[in-house]
Amino acid sequence: MATKKSKSSNKSTKTKSTKPKTAEKSVKKSELEAPKTNTAEKTTREEVVSSGKKKSFLSGFFARKYEGKESILTIFKSHKFYGALLGEVLGTMLLALLFFSLSLMGIHSLATYAFAMIAILIAIYAFSGACLNPLITVGMMASRRMSVIRGIMYIIAEVIGAWLGWLIFNAFHLTGGETAYDIPTMSAIAENGMWIVTMIELVGAIIISFFFARALKYKRSVFTFAAVAAGGLILAVVLGYVVSAAFLSLNNNFIFNPALAMMYQIFPTAGENFGEILGGICQALSIYAIFPMIGGVVGFYLADFTSKLSDEE
Repeated sequence: MATKKSKSSNKSTKTKSTKPKTAEKSVKKSELEAPKTNTAEKTTREEVVSSGKKKSFLSGFFARKYEGKESILTIFKSHKFYGALLGEVLGTMLLALLFFSLSLMGIHSLATYAFAMIAILIAIYAFSGACLNPLITVGMMASRRMSVIRGIMYIIAEVIGAWLGWLIFNAFHLTGGETAYDIPTMSAIAENGMWIVTMIELVGAIIISFFFARALKYKRSVFTFAAVAAGGLILAVVLGYVVSAAFLSLNNNFIFNPALAMMYQIFPTAGENFGEILGGICQALSIYAIFPMIGGVVGFYLADFTSKLSDEE
């Protein structure tokens, strides 16, 4: 009988001794796994790679900066995407109404323009990010902040919004009678002034896109984002007024928005032959669409390059 008790006591001691071992194993596993998650969270640009070399300050410069993998097969399944498109349409329509209306007043309305721009950006930002400008959208795509399919759909929405704004503004003009304002038109550009206007559009687009890219760093504060983005636009407008008035004696030959430019009577409708009309259309597209979009890409990459140089997180 004594032997049986001893065996049972040995079994009980064995079972008791195995429990602390499993607890110790779980503790060891948690201790081994904890440093891995910590090291993954503490990766910085100054991190030493296993080869012994430091990462270049341009590492990740061309990396994708938007979340998720958007394609033509998946993007149209999200209802948020349609809300973003509607936001771009409404925002660009409001921007067109603002631009066409204040273009009748001149540079003294810049304060009103700034406050209205801030209000539009704040109202639309939650829906689509408030690009409202094809040169901004192209810069977002080129710097991989936005997928190509989303960018193309944004540009289409922006053109539709500018067209709707022009229709509404033109409808008020047609029903205004004799007291209505004349629809603002672009000043004629001489051949020697074409490159000056082109450089105004290019430099202004760089300024606007650079400020917009920097404003994205403050996207948690919508008011700060809107103030920085609108400030870049106002700076570009002031530069355009000063340069065009000084060198061309004009003040309404720049737009800084290809979607609005398409509605602003920049395309010739008359000429001696079809070739002359086509040449005028190509010239207007290069000045008010192609070069501003190039400036948009340059501005975003300039913002990324300066943030990399300053080692900004």
